[in-house]
Amino acid sequence: MLMKEFPSMFGFSVSHTTRSPRSMEMDGVHYHFADKKVMEKEIKDGKFLEFASVHGNLYGTSIESVEAVTDSGKVYKKAFGLITDAFCVFDLLNNEFCFCPTQRCILDIDVQGARSVRASSLDAIFIFVCPPSMKELEDRLRARGTETEEQIQKRLRNAEAEIKEGISSGIFGLILYNDNLEECYKKLKVNHLLLIAQNVVMF
Repeated sequence: MLMKEFPSMFGFSVSHTTRSPRSMEMDGVHYHFADKKVMEKEIKDGKFLEFASVHGNLYGTSIESVEAVTDSGKVYKKAFGLITDAFCVFDLLNNEFCFCPTQRCILDIDVQGARSVRASSLDAIFIFVCPPSMKELEDRLRARGTETEEQIQKRLRNAEAEIKEGISSGIFGLILYNDNLEECYKKLKVNHLLLIAQNVVMF
């Protein structure tokens, strides 16, 4: 929704993952699908801004993928080659998004990734978006039809732990409940996007 409404303001950084592509997912568009050994080596070599293990697979944002947005002219790159400020959103269904108020770079990361960004030099705004209930989350996961029963149960267990961590960890400056997508998005814009447009960062 954000990209659709503000297409000239944001550039999207495509994340890497070692999981298998789902139906209709395209390499380099939805994710960079990587070999686990290759990705582990690149992480060790310091080529990733952040990374996390989720549901038994690695996910991460490479510095190169951020620089690809930089090269498109949508992200300002400092002399040391990394972005400065960021604005993060976490959604248990759609993962997490990191928006840069002046650079406007969107990163798709989870809570572990958000913790890494929090520990970095980035001056970020973090927003945690929760489902209205675990039952609603389960219904949404089943409606997608992309996971087995075992995978759904694993995601639900992890989601419950992530909700507790997201709410209590102090990582996130704002917590939103996505009981209605339009209303949740409206609250997001009212609380932060107007400030971002003015290059003002507030919690």
